[in-house]
Amino acid sequence: MKKTTIAVSAALAALAGTAGAAMAEWPERPVTIIVPWSAGGGTDATARAVAAELEERLGQPFNVVNRTGGGGLVGHITIANSANDGYTLGVITIETTMYDAQGIPGAAPENFTLIGRFNADPIGINVRADAPFETANDLVDAVKASPGDIKASGANRGGLSHLAWAGLLNTLDIDPEASPWVASDGSAPAMQQLAAGAIDVVSTSPAEARSLVEAGEAKTLALLSGERSEAYPELPTTNELFDISWSPLPFRGLAGPADLPEEVVAILSSELKAITEDPEFNEFMDSRGFSVAYQDSETFTKTVSDSRSNLVDAMKAVGLAQE
Repeated sequence: MKKTTIAVSAALAALAGTAGAAMAEWPERPVTIIVPWSAGGGTDATARAVAAELEERLGQPFNVVNRTGGGGLVGHITIANSANDGYTLGVITIETTMYDAQGIPGAAPENFTLIGRFNADPIGINVRADAPFETANDLVDAVKASPGDIKASGANRGGLSHLAWAGLLNTLDIDPEASPWVASDGSAPAMQQLAAGAIDVVSTSPAEARSLVEAGEAKTLALLSGERSEAYPELPTTNELFDISWSPLPFRGLAGPADLPEEVVAILSSELKAITEDPEFNEFMDSRGFSVAYQDSETFTKTVSDSRSNLVDAMKAVGLAQE
């Protein structure tokens, strides 16, 4: 009897060891990373950089797939609805804090496992290089003087780019509808619309506007922020220009569907931290104008929660949230 008990215990221990080894070997096959925004934009560029680093460090392909539509909703819901085995992840953005307030279920922060943040950059106000606006004050004055004439874009209606611009106008006691919003699938197509003259303003980060700015086709007038950016110290903030307090800060973070295995989260969080400390990754991000702003899973989860509270209040103020 004693021998039988010992044998059973040994077999169970062996099985436990095998199970642990199997999980420790994650990933055992290619991993998909969903990007809810279009190719060529900032989220896509940074996601591909993170994916390349993960592939090198973990020894399996990390394939980036763009799932656009619905102002990021399609991609975010795809991430949330994926099997929680660690083989479909995604890069989530601040829009996840706003869908519920618009009556859209399925892509709220609690629908995800938040692994870590790797980037956070303020939004900039961008216009064509030949636009007759030298400052953000000039642009706002034009909106006030000619309601309906100054068209803006950056992403979907109700997304952060829209909310950032509309919230600025609202804070300045200007009807946000005085600057009609033209929906797009992200910053890259919006910047192309700006260059083509189809719209007048793009609300997006300076990094995402950088290529057209450097090509002499666009200029960034100001940051929608309370603090000047270390990456763009020459750019004034709307808070200092207008003596207001309005600072929506977008983020990019690695996430998966809810209830990812703790072992997978631990591996990914550790690797993401190492990536954000890697000099080559930092050099790449700096060369593209993106900040590196790591937060671990716990801190990132709190940041997302705080962002949701602040943005929902702002959305109600501009009529973009359900009461």
